[in-house]
Amino acid sequence: MSLINTEIKPFKASAYKNGKFIDVTQADLLGKWSVVFFYPADFTFVCPTELEDLADNYAKFQELGVEIYSVSTDTHFAHKAWHDTSPAIGKIHYTMVGDPTGTITRNFDVMIEEVGLADRGTFVVDPQGKIQIVEITAGGIGRDALELLRKVKAAQYVASHPGEVCPAKWQEGEKTLAPSLDLVGKI
Repeated sequence: MSLINTEIKPFKASAYKNGKFIDVTQADLLGKWSVVFFYPADFTFVCPTELEDLADNYAKFQELGVEIYSVSTDTHFAHKAWHDTSPAIGKIHYTMVGDPTGTITRNFDVMIEEVGLADRGTFVVDPQGKIQIVEITAGGIGRDALELLRKVKAAQYVASHPGEVCPAKWQEGEKTLAPSLDLVGKI
């Protein structure tokens, strides 16, 4: 069953952000666009490259009113230790959510049960708390923050322009489509 257009499920978790431990719930995702970015584990290999890429582009997401929440089944304590010891992770200013019980990971259906770790799942959640984008990749395949940013811009555009859709490779400012009978067979 697809999670597209479903509401995020309730959760409460501890997180690490900007030198502090904070509580995060599903309510924190409401009222703005959010990216929930699952990764398998702290102190690994592909994960820090992805999280650093998000950190390097975090300001661009914030300019769009988007908050980023990285999530793994590690604790918020492990997130702090990783932040304090890794130059790549030390760049992070977004929220690093600990999910040691796996509640959030299971809510988004990305738990690898036999190992207790998350798949590489990316979810874009709209201000109403509904999932608009889902992307899940195999463990060895890293994601690209700029491609995610492009998809977020497309989701925001479609949400604010009813009746229009964004074609493949759409970039902000480019032409969109208005689906109609007149377009059938002409694209």
